[in-house]
Amino acid sequence: MGTELFRELACMVAALAEVQGLRSFALPYPGLAQRALDRTVTHCLDVGETPPRSLPELWEWCRTRPADDSLFAVPSSLVSPGAMLVHPVGRMPTRSCLEVASYGPDGGVAAHACALLGDLETRCGVGERYRQCRRFLARHPVVHQRDRFGPGWNKAVWSRVKELYRPLPESLLVDGIFLRCSSCGLPALPREPAVPLPAPSAADGDLWCEGEECPRDDPPELIREPDQTWLLRRSLRLFLALPHCTEEAALNELDHARIGYEAVPGPLSAYRLRETGPEILDIQVYDRLQPALLAAHLTDSAPLVDRTLVVVPDALAGRDGYREAFTDALPAPLRDRLVLTTPVDLVPDLGRARGEEKDDA
Repeated sequence: MGTELFRELACMVAALAEVQGLRSFALPYPGLAQRALDRTVTHCLDVGETPPRSLPELWEWCRTRPADDSLFAVPSSLVSPGAMLVHPVGRMPTRSCLEVASYGPDGGVAAHACALLGDLETRCGVGERYRQCRRFLARHPVVHQRDRFGPGWNKAVWSRVKELYRPLPESLLVDGIFLRCSSCGLPALPREPAVPLPAPSAADGDLWCEGEECPRDDPPELIREPDQTWLLRRSLRLFLALPHCTEEAALNELDHARIGYEAVPGPLSAYRLRETGPEILDIQVYDRLQPALLAAHLTDSAPLVDRTLVVVPDALAGRDGYREAFTDALPAPLRDRLVLTTPVDLVPDLGRARGEEKDDA
């Protein structure tokens, strides 16, 4: 019950963040939120805990109660202990929240990103036109009016993708100014009460950015004309734009090793390697904080190829237990077919895969 409730709350947080911002909730609550509140109250009464009295109080619970809280008791084999649904500094859905909300048969937020890209591909047609639009989205999670008059601006691409952008929500403004992380390029917010602008601190704990894992060496960029700024849909920011640096790094490694590849049709960051012998090898690129949930996603959508190298950022793969949690969450028949790697290790791991293929022959 606790795990199911945790996922339902994740879906609630993700949905509310889209429809009405995060700072106020007026009665009557949206149906999804009311159901989540009712289930939480029922669960609390069943386990002898004092239930939340309102949706704002439930939202605060999502900001302060982690996955391993006794109320949820989500197993660490599924979600890392300490994972929150609402970020304690940004008061926005965490990356873990959106990954949990994507866990299940409907695919949640991640499936929404794939659906948006699928629609774009249908409109553009398979080929370079779609790849241009996809690259634009991945490289431009935020678009300012001045970008449209800069060098390299492609009016045709913008006309095809602009419907995937929205005006900046008030919940992302601080004193009328929008902050963009200097590392990942995604929205940022200072700890409340707001750090005085125009120089918000980038010290650990003082600043939230949507990427969450970024270094804090440089302060965020300040955009003072929020009414002239457009923001990519949240699902595409997290599941397309965020992994893009890892995708480019992986392709650069293949280029340096002179290994050919071609994009696999579809919305994923997926490529098929050329001249790999009789074995069909793909790579897929992800940036997911929760390795077991990534394994579950790949299990449900395992490609019909001999082997897939799953590329994640070096920093994630280097975390204690990340690789083990990913492998342990895979069904045994897929553990040889889905190989976790990083851009740095991609070519060596590919060489090992080819070596195993020769040994089997």
